[in-house]
Amino acid sequence: MLLTKWGEDLNKKAPLSEYPRPQFKRDSYLSLNGEWDLAFCEGEEIPKEYDYKIIVPFSPEAPLSGVNRVLTHTEYLVYEKRITLPEGFNKGRVFINFGAVDQIAKILLNGALIAEHHGGYTPFTVELTEYLNEGENVLNVIVRDLCEENEYSRGKQKTKRGGIWYSPQSGIWQSVWLESTPEQYIKNFRITPDYDNEQVSFEFEGAENVQITVYDGENVIADTTDAVVKIPDFKAWSPESPFLYKVVFKYEKDRVESYFGMRKFSTGVDENGVPRLFLNNKPYFHNGLLDQGYYPDGFLTPPSNEAMEFDVKYVKDCGYNMLRKHIKIEPMLWYHYCDVNGILVWQDMINGGGVYGLEVSAIPFIGANLDDTKYKTFKRTNAKARELYYKELREMVDALYNCPCIALWVPFNEGWGQFDSAKAYNLLKEWDKTRTVDSASGWHDQGVTDVISKHIYFTPIIVKEGDKPWLLTEFGGLSTRVKGHTFNDRMFGYKIYRSKETLTKAYSKLFNKTIIPQIPKGLAATVYTQVTDVEDELNGILTYDRKVSKIDKEVLREINKRVKL
Repeated sequence: MLLTKWGEDLNKKAPLSEYPRPQFKRDSYLSLNGEWDLAFCEGEEIPKEYDYKIIVPFSPEAPLSGVNRVLTHTEYLVYEKRITLPEGFNKGRVFINFGAVDQIAKILLNGALIAEHHGGYTPFTVELTEYLNEGENVLNVIVRDLCEENEYSRGKQKTKRGGIWYSPQSGIWQSVWLESTPEQYIKNFRITPDYDNEQVSFEFEGAENVQITVYDGENVIADTTDAVVKIPDFKAWSPESPFLYKVVFKYEKDRVESYFGMRKFSTGVDENGVPRLFLNNKPYFHNGLLDQGYYPDGFLTPPSNEAMEFDVKYVKDCGYNMLRKHIKIEPMLWYHYCDVNGILVWQDMINGGGVYGLEVSAIPFIGANLDDTKYKTFKRTNAKARELYYKELREMVDALYNCPCIALWVPFNEGWGQFDSAKAYNLLKEWDKTRTVDSASGWHDQGVTDVISKHIYFTPIIVKEGDKPWLLTEFGGLSTRVKGHTFNDRMFGYKIYRSKETLTKAYSKLFNKTIIPQIPKGLAATVYTQVTDVEDELNGILTYDRKVSKIDKEVLREINKRVKL
C-alpha cells in the first residue's frame, strides 16, 4: 500500500480536525470525524449489529478508512455515530454539516428521518434541534452510490478503474461537524468585491441589519450596517500580493467571521489588440497545472489538511499562479489555502451521464463539434440526472462564491456527459457575474462561452487567434516512473520517458520552444497535466505519495519566470 507521510501519521481518533469552513466561522464547533460504526446492507433498515469500524471522513474503499471494501450498486452503507452534546453547547439551534457524501444520503437522528441529499460532491447542512434527546443521541447516515448506473455526477470514479479513470468510492468523504447558533442566526451570505467602484457589497440570507466590521490587519476600517461598504485606496488581491480583509458579522446574538479579497476577473484585449484574460483590469497570464486532488491512501479525501496545504504551497513555490481543480470539489480549507497563498483557481463541475463513447474518444480528434442538445449523443438521457446537475451546479457556486481565488467556472470537460452547455453558461452568468466561464473545456464548443478552450496532447500546439482569449486548458502529460512511489505496476502517460533527466529535458523543450514563444501571439493561459501522479497516470511533477519531485523545483521556477505576458 502506497502511503503519504500524512497517512503514515494519521490520527485515527481526530483526523482532519481543524475548523473546516474558515469563510463562515463560528466559535461553535464539534468535529464528528473519527471512528463510526458501518454496515453494508441490502436495504435501508438500521442493522442491529455493525460489521466494521470506519475512520470518517474516509470512504470505505480508501485504505485509511480501515475498511477496504468496495460498495456495489445494489448495496447500501449504513453509518452510526452516538453523540452526547457537551454542556452549554446548545445555544438554541444545533446543525450538522457534511462536507460531501457520495451520492445519495439520508440523515436520521434517534430513528427519525430528517433530511435527504442527492449529489456526491457538494456540502450540505441539516438542523437537528427538534430531534435531539437529552444525553445520548443516535445519528445514522444511509448512503446509496450507483456510480455509473444512474447518470448522477460521479467525477473520475469508475467501477472498473484504469487509465484516466480512478478507483470508485462511496459514502462520507469530507468532514462532518456540529455547530450551534442562537434562535436568530445568519443562514448564509454573499460577499461581492466591486473593484472599479472601490467598494464591497454584502447580501445576507435569514438576517437583516447585520453589523459589519471590516479589518485591515488589526485595524477597523469599517463598522456599519450598510450593505455596501466603501474601501478607498484598497489593497488588491492577486497571486503576487494575496491580501485578505477580515470581516465580522453580528446579528442578534450570532457572530460569524469571514474574509474577502478585492479583485476583479474579466476578459479584454491588450495594447496590441490580442484577447486576454484580465486580473484587476490588466492582462494577466494564467500559468497553471491540472489538479485532480487524489491521494493513494485517502483517494478523494486528503489524509490531512496539511496535505492539501502542501500541494498548494508546493505549486506556488514552483512559480505557477493557477490550479485547474479537475472534476472535483475540494473541502473548503483547500480554497482557503489558495486564497491565502495567492493561487488562482479554475473550478470544474463534476461530470455525469451514461457510459461515454466515440463522442469523447474519437470524434473530437477529427475536428467534429457535436450538438450537445442531443442528449442521446452525449449519454445524458436521464432527465432526473440532468435536473440534479443544475442543482449541484448551483450548490457549487453558492459554496465557493466568496472564495477570492475562484477565477473561472468550467461546467463541462471534454464532452463527458455534456448537455445544453449554452444554458449552463447563461445560468452561471446569472448566478455569478464576477467570473469568467469556459463552457466546454477541450472540445464540443457550442459558441456560447467567454474563451477558446483547447486540449492538445498529440498534435502540434498552434495558437490561432480569434475574438476570445485562446486558452490551452490541458496539455503535456509527460510521464516517468519512480520506482517505489507508484500505485501499481501499470503506466499511463501521453509521452513516456525513462528517467527524471529525460523528462526534465522534454518539459523544458516544450515550454522554451513551444509555449513561451506563442504567448505574444495570443496564448492567454496554460494548464499543464499535472500536479501529481494519480493511480495509473504517471504524469505528475510529483509522485502520487508527494515524496519525490520528478522535475526539480528550481528548474520549474526558472521556466515559470518567463511564462507570463
